[in-house]
Amino acid sequence: MKSKIKWAALGGLVLSFMSLLVHLFLAKSSASMMQYSSIAAFTEDLNYPEKPGKRGAGYRKLWGKVKALEALQPYANPRSIPYPVPHEQNNGFIYAKVHGDFEKIKASICDLVAVSRLLNATLVIPEIQESTQSKGISFKFKSFSYLYNEDQFISVLANDVIISRNLPHDLMEGRKNKQYPIFKPKRLSSPDYYLQDVLPKLKSFRVIGLILTDGGCLQPILPSSLVEYQRLRCRVAYHALHFREEIVEVGNQIVQRLRGSGQPYLAYYPGLKRDVLAYHGCAELFQDVHTELIQFRRKQMIKQGLIKEESVDSHSLKANGSCPLMPEEVGLLLRALGYPSRTRIYLAGSETFGGQRVLIPLRAMYTNLVDRTSLCSKQELAKIIGPEAPLPLDSFEFSPAQSAKQLKKEWDNAGPRPRPLPPPPDRPIYRHEKEGWYGWIAEKDSEPESSPNDLRNQAHRLLWDAIDYIVSVESDAFFPGFNNDGSGWPDLSGLIMGHRLYKMASSRTYRPDYLTEQINSTRDNLYHPKLNWTTLSHPIPECSCATLKNTEIVHSRKGSNLQILYQGQEECPKGLEQDLNRVESQDDSADESETPEDETDSELLVSDQDIQPITVPTLEQDEEMDPDD
Repeated sequence: MKSKIKWAALGGLVLSFMSLLVHLFLAKSSASMMQYSSIAAFTEDLNYPEKPGKRGAGYRKLWGKVKALEALQPYANPRSIPYPVPHEQNNGFIYAKVHGDFEKIKASICDLVAVSRLLNATLVIPEIQESTQSKGISFKFKSFSYLYNEDQFISVLANDVIISRNLPHDLMEGRKNKQYPIFKPKRLSSPDYYLQDVLPKLKSFRVIGLILTDGGCLQPILPSSLVEYQRLRCRVAYHALHFREEIVEVGNQIVQRLRGSGQPYLAYYPGLKRDVLAYHGCAELFQDVHTELIQFRRKQMIKQGLIKEESVDSHSLKANGSCPLMPEEVGLLLRALGYPSRTRIYLAGSETFGGQRVLIPLRAMYTNLVDRTSLCSKQELAKIIGPEAPLPLDSFEFSPAQSAKQLKKEWDNAGPRPRPLPPPPDRPIYRHEKEGWYGWIAEKDSEPESSPNDLRNQAHRLLWDAIDYIVSVESDAFFPGFNNDGSGWPDLSGLIMGHRLYKMASSRTYRPDYLTEQINSTRDNLYHPKLNWTTLSHPIPECSCATLKNTEIVHSRKGSNLQILYQGQEECPKGLEQDLNRVESQDDSADESETPEDETDSELLVSDQDIQPITVPTLEQDEEMDPDD
């Protein structure tokens, strides 16, 4: 009997041990998914279940299409006859090194293809330096293929430009020995610069190199005689530059999770990047070390010749829309437009200058503010990066201690000042107090060189921006915190707005740069701003067509929406128009259960003459809104 009890006790102990091992294994394997499952439970999914099919006029005012823009359709095919196909017996090869952030890279590649066609040259697939400079990066994804699909790029442009993956072997040696001329064109270079200065060198050497750092190499608006080159840039941007499969997969997963339970979502890009803030002179929007960092970067841009004026008034610039809106101001605008506090908002952009602290007011107004880290597991994001070699931690060295003689000399040369307080008692200086990415500003006059970890993070930011680009283009509404089209400085929000305009012009996309002056204004017409929401910059009109007939536009009321938007716009081909009518009829049959269309759906985004007041949501629309705010 005792032996049986012992065996039973031993069996129970073994089973308990095995159960513990199973629990530990499950906890370890599911820990990565907790990041998504615990954060991405949106409040309306838990407390406010709604039928996705029941969508009234209030829903369409926030998420519906802009009816005035429905006639604008994408059409970037060549229209000149003849449009010759490139021939292999051309003037030579062009290879290029592209530097910069995501938006600069995309703009540079679009211009680069147009330049290659202009010079009748074979384009070697450009090298993205932000990926090639990083040590130990994944061997699976390098240079151009770190972001884009090479096969798609070559096949889509087969009738426009001959593209080679590499220089021929006999020409590679000459490049290594630096035998070919290298040009560094500026962002606003004219076609004459290439035809007069670059083309003779290309014909002479058969190979030239281009180094692109300014986010482009060709002026944005070309003469009317080069209209096909404008369309070519659109074909590159919206058809040839497809992200590689791993990036697209994660981007689509985020879109599906945001639209869970049939809910729409709004994408918001703050536009708070150090380079953008420095270029436009917006240092005073921040405080302390952040202001110093922006001012330091602006001085660098002045030395590089990118900008001229050094001292600017950030507050006056912000008043005319030349500086980004702060997140709390965006929150107020969204509430004024009618978006309730439970709205799903996706935060786009790999960099938000000022960190999470500047987002606290917006998070307080909108509880469903999420980003890629809260909607993806670490494994899903690591799949995009691929296998990488580990890097050593950044070495950190304290500044050498000054001698008593050096301290006295500094004191004597400091000039008149009030008597200082006695120094505080000595205490140890902790590593985290000086090692931050901004710590050098207090001790050095120059920004330190990027460490291996910094270079790798710069490469990763390209991937994060690519994911956010996909999610923002697919969003039901897009709100950029900043979009100053007149500057010519490449910006992610401008690329997103252009892609949305090209893909579906009637999608709800806001232009807040017109409203910045209204935020601090107390005039009677606070909610009657004199603006035109349909002022468009990207893509240019050559890349689209209108389903409206020219007779409808000509005989419309003078100054009406039709004449403002479509005057001079080419009419879409009959085949394209028939396909669009078929799709629209399917959409209409799917929406038969909805309430009748509200005629004021597009008033907030149409013309100057038809602007209506922006009403604040009622308590029935948003129970959490304080009526005293």
